[in-house]
Amino acid sequence: MRKVFITGTAGFIGFHLSQRLLDAGFVIHGYDGMTAYYDVALKRRRHSILLQHPNFSATEAMLQDLATLDAVIDDFAPSIIIHLAAQAGVRYSLEDPRSYVDTNVVGTFNVLEAARRLGISHLLFASTSSVYGANASIPFRETDKADGPLTVYAATKKAGEALAHSYAHLWNLPTTVFRFFTVYGKWGRPDLAYFKFVRNILEDKPIDVYNHGEMWRDFTSVDDLVEAVRLLIDVVPVRPEAGEAVEPGDSLSPDAPFRVVNIGNSDKTHLMDFIATIEDVLGKKAHYNFMPMQPGDAPATWADTALLTRLTGFQPKTSLRDGIAKFVSWYRDYYDV
Repeated sequence: MRKVFITGTAGFIGFHLSQRLLDAGFVIHGYDGMTAYYDVALKRRRHSILLQHPNFSATEAMLQDLATLDAVIDDFAPSIIIHLAAQAGVRYSLEDPRSYVDTNVVGTFNVLEAARRLGISHLLFASTSSVYGANASIPFRETDKADGPLTVYAATKKAGEALAHSYAHLWNLPTTVFRFFTVYGKWGRPDLAYFKFVRNILEDKPIDVYNHGEMWRDFTSVDDLVEAVRLLIDVVPVRPEAGEAVEPGDSLSPDAPFRVVNIGNSDKTHLMDFIATIEDVLGKKAHYNFMPMQPGDAPATWADTALLTRLTGFQPKTSLRDGIAKFVSWYRDYYDV
């Protein structure tokens, strides 16, 4: 049985990924700081479900707590690390930028140091489509330049990518970075738009619709996302030999066992169509509060997932309506509405 150390296991994606890997026979130790950025009770509920599995154990601590992080990783002795924990949220990074640097830069550095020290066989690190910034060329490809982040959140995630590349190069640490595109699903984060839309529609409150609805997103089901990560665990990057050409479209670094992979639905959906799907599933119309574009937001995101498919054979298969229906069913059950 392979042992995997996962940061952020009480989070939305970390919870689902842990369930998927436990089902596949992995042994997991989770690490989560249980920060109060959103409802801690929801995080604790996720962890309580995972802790019912005999192959799951967990530590509650911050990534910046170096002594605890090192002691836990050394004791567990994993062969794989999946680093998901982060201070998330594009808009909150305008209010508290220091928390993003502390968690997403310093915390990531601490994880990288542990991976280097233990000689981890594969480090997988969650980044974001936000690093593409206002890139006018869509769909976004992993080989596109991503040097113009529009928010502190995006800048700290790109800094993490750069640090990871340097560790891969200097210490031959096989590293896969995945850039997530707008993820949704049950057990989701209450600060995300789809969660707020469902809650407000059910409570007869208006929903905030930014840029007057003229936005496009690559909405990705969390079920599809964690299946992609599961498959990428076994696609370990190998440093190219000197002078060896990298295949066109592959983001494999010529200087390190390091690769970036988009994980998205490979399609873009207009925001108003997304809201219409939620209305259809709920059987209830929304009251719209149209607003201007938020600082740091991009008008459109859309993933080119050809590399993901080439590496794993996987293509997302969850329809938007089915994915939203699953979330609404969970929401009604969890909140008893």
